[in-house]
Amino acid sequence: MRKLLFVSIFAIQALTGFSQSYDYLKPHNNKGKIFISWGWNQSGYTHSDIRFKGNDYDFKLKSVIAKDRQTPFTLRYLNPSKMTIPQYNFRIGYFINSKYSISFGFDHMKYVMQQDQTVNISGHIAGSGTDYDGTYNNEPIKLTGDFLKFEHTNGLNYLNLELRRMDNLFDQRSLKIKNIDINLIQGVGIGLLYPKSDVTLLNYERNDQWHVAGYGANLVAGLNVTFFKHFFIQGEMKGGYINMPDILTTHFVDDRASQHFFFAQGNVNFGVIFKL
Repeated sequence: MRKLLFVSIFAIQALTGFSQSYDYLKPHNNKGKIFISWGWNQSGYTHSDIRFKGNDYDFKLKSVIAKDRQTPFTLRYLNPSKMTIPQYNFRIGYFINSKYSISFGFDHMKYVMQQDQTVNISGHIAGSGTDYDGTYNNEPIKLTGDFLKFEHTNGLNYLNLELRRMDNLFDQRSLKIKNIDINLIQGVGIGLLYPKSDVTLLNYERNDQWHVAGYGANLVAGLNVTFFKHFFIQGEMKGGYINMPDILTTHFVDDRASQHFFFAQGNVNFGVIFKL
């Protein structure tokens, strides 16, 4: 984001030297306007403790490492039938006054536990018919595929409401360039986690249904460049807290997992803004 800011300011200063004198308009007033954006994200997660609980087992894995799974950038990102395959962000909002907006967003992240890592385990496992049956007291265990596969890859879906503030940094009058505005974005949000989790635990059948698993809260800051009043590109840094106490795991109704962690996103979004 720092590099993006420096490059943007440098480019604007260079263009200013070649710009002509214009009869500049008054500053834009966003009150009553609607905006829609779509983009993609890279995400990161802190280590987390994950507890698994069922009729025959109750154990906790400590400081589990996970990462995201973004697909390499190709032209299929622009194919409408395949736009939802990568990690993406969708948002629609309304400006209640010239600076503040209320918006709904869908952040599609992917959370993948690092396979074959070694963590500590505490608790007990019984009745699985595997070599993992037993009692554990903060002992090391390797998370091999025959023991556990744990992913939210379709995905770690964060449905959220945000209150955002937009402050103009440079407008077309100060830049002396027609039809360009640069704005600072700041906001706070809350929401629900609606994952479709891919969990394979021991020899149990998995349960990969869509399910409200928990809640989250976030902060966001970004740089918005608006062109011709109606089109924008927006870079964002977003971070927050996720708590999921009710993750589906196996085909048994009572089996659940729980975890909480902090996340960070780097987003690039493209959008339109207009007044009905």
